[in-house]
Amino acid sequence: MDVSATLRRADLNLLLPLNALLEHRHVTRAAEAVGIGQPAMSAALGRLRRLFDDPLLVRSGRVLELTPMGQALLEPVRAALTGLEQLFVTTPRFDPAVDFRTFTVVASDYVTLVLLRPLLELLYREAPGVAVNVVPVDGATAVNLERSQVDLVIMPRELKDIRMAGFPHRALFTDRYVPAVWSQNRDVGDILDRDAIVRLPYIQYNPVGGNAAYVDVQLRELGIEPKVALSTLSFTLVPALLPGTPLFAFVHERLVAASHVRRDLKILKTSVQLAPIVETMYWHPVLHSDPAHQWLREQVATLAANL
Repeated sequence: MDVSATLRRADLNLLLPLNALLEHRHVTRAAEAVGIGQPAMSAALGRLRRLFDDPLLVRSGRVLELTPMGQALLEPVRAALTGLEQLFVTTPRFDPAVDFRTFTVVASDYVTLVLLRPLLELLYREAPGVAVNVVPVDGATAVNLERSQVDLVIMPRELKDIRMAGFPHRALFTDRYVPAVWSQNRDVGDILDRDAIVRLPYIQYNPVGGNAAYVDVQLRELGIEPKVALSTLSFTLVPALLPGTPLFAFVHERLVAASHVRRDLKILKTSVQLAPIVETMYWHPVLHSDPAHQWLREQVATLAANL
């Protein structure tokens, strides 16, 4: 196959419009995504139809649907754009003292506080040109990782999406769930048994995306349903909600240690056996050999090892 002849016949300027059309399945929205006018996007669609000898998008009622050819092009086009993007951001070397780079890291507020906050101190000292954009774990995390739209995903190994199983990854640290109450709480002793878990008012963490927290999944599997008195989207906020109340919560042991209200809390023992979590970082294979990305992964891993 003469690759150069194929590339000469194609117009690489059509790659972005093609991706937008396949993603949005709407000419006007695709034009807005790329930053061109609707007539220009319509013209690009016409050229793409001639290039592939296929309509790519066909009207079905009031919407456009992808043809089988359009469906077949979705992943190859995404992969091509990912490769091109990496081509232009990868350099043969990376000097954190002088180079500039922005990394997008998917992480919970718990990981941000416990692990990424120390990373900011390191960047301030050693890599002033490096910035980190932290976004929450949500239903699009696996897709964004597949498309190399994020640099790292840090989340419990136990909660990863099945689509992440084959990606490069590295275990960072382990943490365990411990029951915590206000230090002046007189409604519970030093051990939280099964009956107390059901009886006492409970603070429940509800992750973004609607999935149950791992601790609640485990409790449900054990047939235990706590009496939820308060739910919150912020896991790091949970310890701060306990002082002055009769509430209890299951929180990560490292989070309690990092909390500003740790002196107002009492950590209990429990007869209920809860599995720990293993916080793990995942990345796309296309980034594996990028010097800047390698540097970031090593910094994160070193900080995790020193927790």
